[in-house]
Amino acid sequence: MLKLGIGIALMCVAVVLMVAALAYKPVPEKIEYGMSFNTFYAEELGLNSREVYESFITELGIKKLRLAAHWTMVEPTRDRYDFTELDYQLRRAEEEGVDVIFAVGRRLPRWPECHVPAWAAELSWDEQKEEIREYLHAVVMRYKDNPAITYWQVENEPYLAAFAYEHCGELDKEFLKEEIELVQALDPTRPVLVTDSGNIGTWFGAYKNGDAFGTSMYIHLWTPELGQFRTIVPPWFYRVKENVMALLYGQKETFLIELSAEPWLIAPLTEVDVETQYSRMDLEKFEDIIEYARKSRYDTQYLWGGEWWYWLKQKGHPEMWERGKKLLQE
Repeated sequence: MLKLGIGIALMCVAVVLMVAALAYKPVPEKIEYGMSFNTFYAEELGLNSREVYESFITELGIKKLRLAAHWTMVEPTRDRYDFTELDYQLRRAEEEGVDVIFAVGRRLPRWPECHVPAWAAELSWDEQKEEIREYLHAVVMRYKDNPAITYWQVENEPYLAAFAYEHCGELDKEFLKEEIELVQALDPTRPVLVTDSGNIGTWFGAYKNGDAFGTSMYIHLWTPELGQFRTIVPPWFYRVKENVMALLYGQKETFLIELSAEPWLIAPLTEVDVETQYSRMDLEKFEDIIEYARKSRYDTQYLWGGEWWYWLKQKGHPEMWERGKKLLQE
């Protein structure tokens, strides 16, 4: 019995040491912050999207942005492309010296996740895939010479099948690989980023198939069943997952691509009172999120929710905007 107890104790010590080793990641000398910007979301909030975008890059002083070439925006009518907004956004990014992660694909940030033009919605999946290939070709060829773009992001959290399943369906893994290879072939000068959920994603497929990897990070959440709660996942777990991926698939550049700093809601934000919004995301929670993310030790972190900060500012609540500006300009 004594030998059994000693054996169990030694195994426990070995597990603790292994986890400690896998959780090691150097503390970055500094953290560079960026933001995601979404034209559709700004307009959904009743804002002038260009006004918000200009405020992002001039007032907030952002030098790293993640932009999205939503299929619905780029090709609202079959075979007729509209690059008006993306031309403007990338031109301004280049003028202001902003580095851009440029997301392409059917599944891109913001609800309903998979953004399919009305004309394509009734096509078969095989027909849609052909149209997606053409859309990817058009976008990458138009912008591959733009110096502001530093990474292509192909799809957004494509392996998170449980989320928005009613809009996205099953992941076609072979087609995702084809999309990545197509973008790599069209522009071999830039790496392709693939993303996954930090809270519930396994990371295996996303890390393996991309040149670089990005994780989301949601700390304060809410559901009708559970109400408001804080994630039970500790910051060091992200470091463990990253080191496991590196052991399996090699060292790659990694980012915290989506650090949520807006309220978790199930109704449109404009239909929810400010008090409820603040009960789910306020300055205290924002500070908690920033500190949590620091402990994950990512040296590049992209905040999520700046459009909401701007909307609040327009409503006479500038606190989130001002705190974000201070963080981004530190």
